[in-house]
Amino acid sequence: ALETLKMFEKKDSRVKSAAATNLSFLYYLGNELEQATNYADLAVNSDRYNPAALTNKGNTVFANGDWEKAAEFYKEALRNDTLCTEALYNLGLAYKKLNRIDEALDCFLKLHAILPNSAQVLYQLASIYQVMEDPNQAIEWLLQLISVVPTDPHVLSKLGNLYDTEGDKSQAFHYYCESYRYFPSNIEVIEWLGAYYID
Repeated sequence: ALETLKMFEKKDSRVKSAAATNLSFLYYLGNELEQATNYADLAVNSDRYNPAALTNKGNTVFANGDWEKAAEFYKEALRNDTLCTEALYNLGLAYKKLNRIDEALDCFLKLHAILPNSAQVLYQLASIYQVMEDPNQAIEWLLQLISVVPTDPHVLSKLGNLYDTEGDKSQAFHYYCESYRYFPSNIEVIEWLGAYYID
């Protein structure tokens, strides 16, 4: 794939931008940040209005820990394409890292309107409500999430933990048992169940 895309580097700017965008993404997936950054820069310089190129550039900046600058690239991508879901999702993550929780929530609620059954979006919404110390809303979003991915042991144990924190031992027991059923090696779940049986 890399070799094929490199053949397009010398074409006109739009083709070059598309090829560089894909190369940047492939290098990013391979955790080769320097190459990913080089191709992201090439893609953006070839076509400043390419939302995927701007998102990739934001990703490389995000990976280097500059969340404020990454957010700027994601916002620019969204100005060029308001339905660029990758940019909107990553903007929400950047806001989470910056502890701008209300803005992160706004991003993920917009995404939920576009992608109502996205497991990642539902998880992020639950996570944000947990950060906001609103366990009831977090539980609501996690319940929606397990309707999409019913066998995810991490989500099930998270539900068990939230119900336990809220004092609902029977619901906590139910979700911890479900989590254990799908992933019997989670020590935290085993410890909780052991303590529950001792009680």
